[in-house]
Amino acid sequence: MSQRYPLPQDDAPLVVFDFDHTLYDGDSGSHLFKWLIERDWWRVLLALLVAPVAGPLVAWLPTRRAGISVFVWVGSLGVRDRAALDALIDRYVVTHAEEIKARLLPLALDVFHQHRERGDNVLVATGAPPELARAILAFVAHEDVPVIGTLLGPKLGGMGALRHCHFAMKMTMIRAAGYTQPVARAYSDSSADLPLLQAAAKPVVVNPKARRVAMFRRVLPPGTPILNWGCPGRAGDAPA
Repeated sequence: MSQRYPLPQDDAPLVVFDFDHTLYDGDSGSHLFKWLIERDWWRVLLALLVAPVAGPLVAWLPTRRAGISVFVWVGSLGVRDRAALDALIDRYVVTHAEEIKARLLPLALDVFHQHRERGDNVLVATGAPPELARAILAFVAHEDVPVIGTLLGPKLGGMGALRHCHFAMKMTMIRAAGYTQPVARAYSDSSADLPLLQAAAKPVVVNPKARRVAMFRRVLPPGTPILNWGCPGRAGDAPA
């Protein structure tokens, strides 16, 4: 059962959390799509065939949505609508609950709890499908918060990314969802979330890649915290 928190007031500070490498150690969408692909031998073979083209697309920011869509499509061939995909996502979360729980970062969840206990308006905005982050938070972490994520829809007999919640589009989708107030605080690991971090009055970088730390120090306000919340292999200072 979800813990009871104060209901955020209309003027409550808006606090936005990324999900992957922020609350969760890893890329939750990749873990889901890997499971979807590995359900059938022919999906594995098809993924191997498209990987030489789709893999480089994922690695390059301007084509990332197209590359991700290819693997989503392979894993979801035969899935005709969002309801069927959401049912598969829920099944994945339920059957992998212990593995997922081990990937949720306790320090991150402590900060998450603190904001909710203060009555802040807490939102998760992620590049993963929103049902995935929502199911993980509800079933594994027992948290119920609004989630904005990459929108998937029918495409060529499977599902594909219609709107990728990534880079500037993340802020666009947050505003389109009705969150028009200033962002009081934002937490993210990724340079792809610079528009979100730069929109926040108090950005906090958590679990960044080591090679990105200098860039964050250069483009974000002096004194911006750069922390490691227990994500192995990532940079950042230990929290006080």
